[in-house]
Amino acid sequence: MLSTLIWLPLAGAIAVAVAPKTLSRILGLGIAAATLVVGVVAAFRYDVDKGMQLTETHTWIEAFGVHYALGLDGLGLLMVLLTVALVPLVLVAEWHSADDADGGGARAYVAWVLALEALSLAVFCATDVFLFYVVFEATLIPAYFLVGGFGRGGRSDAALKFLMFQLAGGLILLASVIGLYVVSAEQGTPSYLLSDLAQLDINTDAGRWLFLGFFIAFAIKAPLFPVHTWLADTTENATPGTSVLLVCVLDKIGTFGMLRFCLGIFPEASQWATPVVVTLALISIVYGALIAIGQDDVLRLIGLTSLSHFGFITLGIFAMSSQGSTGAILYMVNHGVGTAALFLIAGYVYRRRGTTLISEMGGLEKATPVLAGLFLVAGLATLGLPGLSSFVSEFLVLVSAFDYAWYVGAVAVTGIVLAAIYVLWMYQRAMTGPTPPEVEGTEDLDARELGAIAPLMVALVLFGFFPGPLLDVANPFTDGLLAHVGVVDNAPVVPLVDTTVESEGGH
Repeated sequence: MLSTLIWLPLAGAIAVAVAPKTLSRILGLGIAAATLVVGVVAAFRYDVDKGMQLTETHTWIEAFGVHYALGLDGLGLLMVLLTVALVPLVLVAEWHSADDADGGGARAYVAWVLALEALSLAVFCATDVFLFYVVFEATLIPAYFLVGGFGRGGRSDAALKFLMFQLAGGLILLASVIGLYVVSAEQGTPSYLLSDLAQLDINTDAGRWLFLGFFIAFAIKAPLFPVHTWLADTTENATPGTSVLLVCVLDKIGTFGMLRFCLGIFPEASQWATPVVVTLALISIVYGALIAIGQDDVLRLIGLTSLSHFGFITLGIFAMSSQGSTGAILYMVNHGVGTAALFLIAGYVYRRRGTTLISEMGGLEKATPVLAGLFLVAGLATLGLPGLSSFVSEFLVLVSAFDYAWYVGAVAVTGIVLAAIYVLWMYQRAMTGPTPPEVEGTEDLDARELGAIAPLMVALVLFGFFPGPLLDVANPFTDGLLAHVGVVDNAPVVPLVDTTVESEGGH
């Protein structure tokens, strides 16, 4: 089933590339919808209490212990569902974003989107480190062409900067992947299977060096301070749909990798690095929020808010508690939903106003009340308003932060305050105020645009009041991971009351 999940959109990308230009959008959307169905079927076949499932393993390069190995656990399942849900919504929302005279632009855009979906799904399903590395690097190909081929004037420079950062991280990761081969070969038969690597007895020094290679690559991908500078340039110049795929899907590979590989293969090194990683996460939270406040370009602003949010996710992961890990996983899902809504709605605003500069907007609230209202809801979700899904994950991460150290929690809380500033000030400047003459009569969201946003809004509210399904999937994975790392949560102790003594005392 997982091979079908991966190869279906990849074959679809090829089919779209050679299909008649007039059919590219419909064919691409149909393939994305079929991939969504396969992902949902996989979710129904998944048992939350049975660990890695739907596995398949085939020898690939026997001499190096490399396998074509796939499987899903709770973490992978949530990332797969997020991916297969967002891609068809992006295709619907960006229906006319790559229009040109002969339709060739749309065909290329849809083909690259499906290729990126396939490779991202392969990353989330891979249970062999070498296979993971191959598809991890391969995601850069469609991502580069999506950024460089579609969007605004500075897209070529942004695509190059994105590629250079990601390739640098990939080369560092490759060194650690080779190191794992050496370690596994020294202890018997070489293997890149996660199940084998988790059992290796890696000495302290080697484990810490290998950990650094994985962590640096994932910190660039996430992104985390100080290797984040490619993010804002990319989201400012790419199409909003491309930014959704990069920030809400591709960047999740970074935090996914921290959980899957850093903690899963190098538990001792992860605990050793925790103080430094927590510090970097706190800097990302505060710095990302501060520089977001000063941005005038709405797409750049949304991109920089993600620097702050990925700081929260990383903080939850390395707080080394069940609340933090579960909160981080939920944050990955909820951030994907809320930020996708923000990017897509900002794209709708851009098409109506012809600018992404907040200082040149204003007054849309009266002309397009539905658009403005949904933009506000997505923004409130971003700042963690109670009742919307991000609040649950943010609350869990903050609990873990205060449990780690009171001053860590205190610094993290400032990110919540700053988020309220950049979201509400952005909305005030972009949507409220007098309605300029050129804005009067602007059409509100049509059925297609509303259809792309509605599922995201439903998810924001549903998981805000009913996060149980997400928690049921995330908790077993978290429990198993922390047990492997050797971390035991200290449960709260409630003193027992001796009711016999009380009754004899006349109380």
